Amino acid sequence: MLFTSIDFAIFLPIVFILYWFATKGNLKFQNILLLVSSYYFYACWDWRFLFLLIFSTLLDYYSGIKISEAESQHKRRFWLWLSIIINVGFLGVFKYYNFFASSFAYSLSMLGIKTSFWTLNVILPVGISFYTFHGLSYVIDIYKKRINPERNFVDYSVFVSFFPLLVAGPIERATHLLPQIQKERKFNFSQATDGMRQILWGVFKKVVIADNCAQYANTIFNGSSHYHGSTLVMGALFFTFQIYCDFSGYSDIALGTARLFGMELLKNFAFPYFSRDIAEFWRRWHISLSSWFRDYLYIPLGGSRGSTWMKVRNVLIIFIVSGFWHGANWTFIAWGLLNAIFIMPSVLLKTNRSNLDIVAKGKYFPTFRELVSMIITFGLTVFAWIFFRAKTIMEAFHYIGRICSRSILTKPEIMPMKIILLVVVFMVIEWFGREQQYAIADFGFKWPKIARWAFYYAILLAILQFPGSQQQFIYFQF
Repeated sequence: MLFTSIDFAIFLPIVFILYWFATKGNLKFQNILLLVSSYYFYACWDWRFLFLLIFSTLLDYYSGIKISEAESQHKRRFWLWLSIIINVGFLGVFKYYNFFASSFAYSLSMLGIKTSFWTLNVILPVGISFYTFHGLSYVIDIYKKRINPERNFVDYSVFVSFFPLLVAGPIERATHLLPQIQKERKFNFSQATDGMRQILWGVFKKVVIADNCAQYANTIFNGSSHYHGSTLVMGALFFTFQIYCDFSGYSDIALGTARLFGMELLKNFAFPYFSRDIAEFWRRWHISLSSWFRDYLYIPLGGSRGSTWMKVRNVLIIFIVSGFWHGANWTFIAWGLLNAIFIMPSVLLKTNRSNLDIVAKGKYFPTFRELVSMIITFGLTVFAWIFFRAKTIMEAFHYIGRICSRSILTKPEIMPMKIILLVVVFMVIEWFGREQQYAIADFGFKWPKIARWAFYYAILLAILQFPGSQQQFIYFQF
């Protein structure tokens, strides 16, 4: 069920009431309820893949215990690699098999060798990339002796399948979420109201901004050969705001929902479109995935230590793998490679950690230099998103080629002023809320109470007044 659906609007209050009242604060019953609710939530997508989720949970739960109990390093490695191979194997079969089979067949055909391979006619299990990474980080952390294995199967299962984060993250760590699952939880009114505010903002981003932008982005990208370059620029901008508001909107709803149950999930976005360089962008975009690749791939490879060649190699690996994680298509690999090229100069010049603070912190406006840096970074990001959105590499090049034509100087054929105005208002609110956990966390707290509530009602009215055509969350396909 979608977070923005009527089904979820019914499901969430029922679980919330049962959680705080029917369980009478009993931690064991609360966790059992969360597990049953999470499995029901997942089964609503396709009940058949629930067995895959349970199998993955059992595999990593058992592997973690066997790694901890192993008497030799050889046995520890055996159980670690067994878990990794099976987990990645499932991910590879469901997500990447057809891609590799078709790519290999195409490569052979270019050499004049005609062949055919069986392809799988199966849908991608929703959330498989996310819960697979939950389990992988868990067994790796046990192998590295960072944590001890969890013996309570229900608690561990809740960590893997907690419904707010199950299908599109954030990618949690056992060190962060498991202690919260094991600790007694009591209702906190301020935490719950903060969660409701974050849910409201997440729904606004998804329904009002992302879904409306999606309509125009889809129209322009699907008919790119018929539009002027200026219109294609608008299409790229619409997709830029669509993907940000779609995914960060999901994350806001997930984090807000978790707060209703007394738990705090990892922050996944930190206003990335206000970044001053690509390195800062990646510290602020999909934070849980970026940090996962940093801790479990980039640093083990050597990180930014070693020779220049090693630095270049590690950056290329991390971004190509990141692109490939997003989908089985050469366009995602090209997107990852582009970001690697964009970030490479700052890594080699050791300026990739120059912008660790919040831009224009404590100020209303950025300096001219900060503004220029943000515009350049945003422009590079928009350019890379073209490859992410395009269906093929050639389509992306054709799209960019038409942008670079003289038709870019013409008036865009598609320019919905209502949606553009909504995006501008949204970005203004994001700018003034950029120092908070999410944009409206403390927005208007210094206003009179009636003004603050009027602001919340205005957001709700916008959701009801300007709903785009309901779109599935983009990251469900990853």
